[in-house]
Amino acid sequence: MDRDQARKMKEQLAAFARELAEKHGVVAVPRSLGAQTESEAADVVRAPTLALGLVPQAGGGFGIAVRYRLGIPRARSIVRKVSAEIGPEADVRRTGRIRPVSELGPRPPAPTSQADGDTDRRRPLRPGISIGHVGVTAGTLGAFVTRAVAGGGDSSGDDAGDGQLYALSNYHVLAGSPEARPGDVVLQPGPADGGLAPGDRIGELTQVVDLDALEPAYTDAAIARLDRVPVDFDYPVGRVVKTARALGGEIVGKVGRTTSVTRGRVTAIELDDVIVGYEDLGALSFDDQIEIESLDDQPFSRGGDSGALVYREDGVALGLLFAGSESGGPSGKGLTYANPIDQVLEILGVELAREPPGPFA
Repeated sequence: MDRDQARKMKEQLAAFARELAEKHGVVAVPRSLGAQTESEAADVVRAPTLALGLVPQAGGGFGIAVRYRLGIPRARSIVRKVSAEIGPEADVRRTGRIRPVSELGPRPPAPTSQADGDTDRRRPLRPGISIGHVGVTAGTLGAFVTRAVAGGGDSSGDDAGDGQLYALSNYHVLAGSPEARPGDVVLQPGPADGGLAPGDRIGELTQVVDLDALEPAYTDAAIARLDRVPVDFDYPVGRVVKTARALGGEIVGKVGRTTSVTRGRVTAIELDDVIVGYEDLGALSFDDQIEIESLDDQPFSRGGDSGALVYREDGVALGLLFAGSESGGPSGKGLTYANPIDQVLEILGVELAREPPGPFA
């Protein structure tokens, strides 16, 4: 199938899966906390429990990605019937629970002594190091960004941004709870790695993309305005200033607080209804997501890698890493999920920093 045909089939299959769930008496579970405990809310599964997306095929074109976890009656039956409608172009995987990757594994996300990434205090700041809201454990500094130029003009003149440099990461790294407010202190390293205020302050929470339990989400993202601290813009592949939409099949990399530099492959795109369990927000549904599997024996990401930038081997950014599954992938140790980076930047009104602003050089 070409992309348009695959998108149309995906839409039809989503409706079919909902009909099957209703036929089997599966009732959608509210995604807000309500009277549930935080741990119960993070484990919520709701009908139809299927994430559907596009998967690139070796001979060209696209098949349909079907991702599911057990936990509701007749889950396997629904998956079999949906897969039968697709035929040989179905790519079916069981993922287990999906959670933000600051919430996977032991608490804190991964003990500092067991992390392969950079959990130390670093000046200059650089992508991939430990960062976090003063009340959060730890995540990853994904990128440096500036306010987008109004009207698409050049960076000089009246349409320029505010001249400030910001750190980009996830909501659950830079904010961490609905109680967080602009102006809250952001630390490097994050608190789980020994960061303390005021000595390890690097900036303050500036903007968060709201996550609504009643509406599909597209991004888990936030930015923090940096104080006058030195920065190093380089990634393992050099400077990353360009972005692109993931097409599927790309070889990608990331540098994260916990697993450092890893390599993976984009195995699905445009995944809808990816259910992610947050301890503070309950189970949220994300649409238009990117799925990545590791190319090594270890997972592409682990707890604490939240917020890392996902980039192609040629240094073009594709996504912002935010969640991971319990199982799936060649090693069976989990798949990783990322927000499309263009969507993240557009919603926040920022762009990847291209030139070091004077005060931060």
